[in-house]
Amino acid sequence: MTDLLLKNVRVVTHERNHPVAADIAVTGGRVEQVAPGLSGEGVPEVIDGCGRLAFPGVVDAHQHWGIYNPLRDDASTESKAAAQGGVTTALTYMRTGQYYLNRSGPYADFFPEVLRLAEDRAFVDYGFHLAPMSSGHIGELPDLVERFGVPSFKIFMFYGGHGLHGRSADQSGFLMLPEGERYDYAHFEFVMRGVQAARERFPELAGEISLSLHCETAEIMTAYTKLVEESGELTGLAAYSASRPPHSEGLAVFVASYLAHETGLGNVNLLHLSSRKALDAAVRMAGTFPHIDFRREVTIGHLLADIDTANGLGGKVNPPIRPREDVEALWEYVLDGAVDWVVSDHACCREELKFGTPADDVFVAKAGFGGAEYLLPGLITEGRRRGLSYGRIAELTSWNPARRYGLRAKGTIAPGFDADICLVDPDSTWTVRAAESESSQEFTPFEGFELTAKVTDTFVRGHHVLDTGKIVGSPVGRYVPRPMG
Repeated sequence: MTDLLLKNVRVVTHERNHPVAADIAVTGGRVEQVAPGLSGEGVPEVIDGCGRLAFPGVVDAHQHWGIYNPLRDDASTESKAAAQGGVTTALTYMRTGQYYLNRSGPYADFFPEVLRLAEDRAFVDYGFHLAPMSSGHIGELPDLVERFGVPSFKIFMFYGGHGLHGRSADQSGFLMLPEGERYDYAHFEFVMRGVQAARERFPELAGEISLSLHCETAEIMTAYTKLVEESGELTGLAAYSASRPPHSEGLAVFVASYLAHETGLGNVNLLHLSSRKALDAAVRMAGTFPHIDFRREVTIGHLLADIDTANGLGGKVNPPIRPREDVEALWEYVLDGAVDWVVSDHACCREELKFGTPADDVFVAKAGFGGAEYLLPGLITEGRRRGLSYGRIAELTSWNPARRYGLRAKGTIAPGFDADICLVDPDSTWTVRAAESESSQEFTPFEGFELTAKVTDTFVRGHHVLDTGKIVGSPVGRYVPRPMG
């Protein structure tokens, strides 16, 4: 029996450029039927969509719950913010070391604690990517896939030689590495071999087991940070961008790609590419190594803001917000199909932690900010202005990341798929104000930005979690072991 009926909506899917008028029937948390003129007789909940767009719930494949705040807190507040942006599934990065749980050790002990802390707290579904920081973690990869449903892993290429926030520090202590181990190119190679071995061990899952890389080069950044600080000519986000130059990204992409070739690793995700040079390198490497299935990611922050328009040092992030010419270059790659998905890289950082002393020194501010609440509205606003179709937006925000990361029941509005749906008013003009976000972050680099689309309602497996712009009910989000179908 139908539990929920969404009437009078325009359904958006990755399969077609334009929305189609239809109703959506939901039974047991999954889409039962999509067709016009469905009867609401006997249906417990019938909602009139008033002609709004019905997008598949966003699969935000790059968040960081628990990096600066307790994981239990972030799982609640930041999932609410995610729902405001149409996100129904958040995949969040997690690792051992400082920040997050501030502990090391095997994931067999660490990850159950992560699951316990997040349980019954989230308003959207969630999963985790894990980072093999030590040699011991590499040995755990098959168990993480088979026992815990984690098929996606990450390397932070600059962590071994450059500080998280800009200046180098005691990286071994920061990463809490076992004595005698290093986080360097050799470790990256062995991680790649371990991930590929897991793909070969589970051939039926091989397409959904992948390695993601944060591509920046520590030595380049350390040298340029010194140059920028000593010259004193640049300040703020312009200084930070210059201290982590685009060719640092491009070089790291080249190194990562060759290592993937050397190790036979078939699935590689290049994360939050922020510049023309980074995306040029990524496209070149895909042509050089056609046997590797590369996927390319950009963030909504890098698509919306530049070093002059972002609202102050709150826009500090790794890799940096770039000059306008790089923003325009990213859009060129989005429009020509070279970008596979768009994410938020949501990392809530409250003001008292974000800004250091002195408060106007970008090199002592913390890196990262939230933004999931602006993901879909921002992409629709800028994308439609530039000619991006609604179908392509659905592909970038839902279908593509769901397929890559083993979320087999998510990513589209069709019978048999989870009823993860968000309703969007494409004609609602509004101004971004941090005070109106459900996030515990008190600022946003998008403060004052004008957006022309607004998420009004969000449904997670048919549960109404955002109703006319307001979070309602109790947490219904659950951990999603992958692959999930």
